[in-house]
Amino acid sequence: MVEYKSPLIGYENAEPLPTTVNKDGKSLYNPPGPRSAAYEEFPNPIISSNNGFDFHIYYLPNSPDDAKYAAELHERIRREFPELRIYRFWDKPVGPHPVPMFEVNVFNPHQTGMLFSWLVVNRGPCSVLIHPNTSDPLRDHTELATWMGKPYPLNLRPLMRE
Repeated sequence: MVEYKSPLIGYENAEPLPTTVNKDGKSLYNPPGPRSAAYEEFPNPIISSNNGFDFHIYYLPNSPDDAKYAAELHERIRREFPELRIYRFWDKPVGPHPVPMFEVNVFNPHQTGMLFSWLVVNRGPCSVLIHPNTSDPLRDHTELATWMGKPYPLNLRPLMRE
């Protein structure tokens, strides 16, 4: 069983937060405070020396419409976001990925949020596996992973440490 540390470590002696409701009548007022470092740097244990997150964009090869859309999405991402690392368009499963895909790497929190929100609107029929890069690839692809669309079962064997 995984034991989780309290997310409030470091805030043990903080003043209580107000219970004041904002003008919208629903949200809570949050007093101004120091800006989180997570706006500029990935939190530990994400390793940002290479890239912080991988976006694996999956498509079904037996659906010509899906494959065409994915190829066009690949080209669009290359044209619109040349600062990202974009890998080749695979026409077969590779590594732990059970269907063909292409991969996009992001290097900072701003790029992560930008690509995430852009894909929410533009991914079409494609599913997207989003995972951080830490020192534990198995955990990155499972416990720490996020999916857009239909999740696929991964072949975890290549990710397991001997």
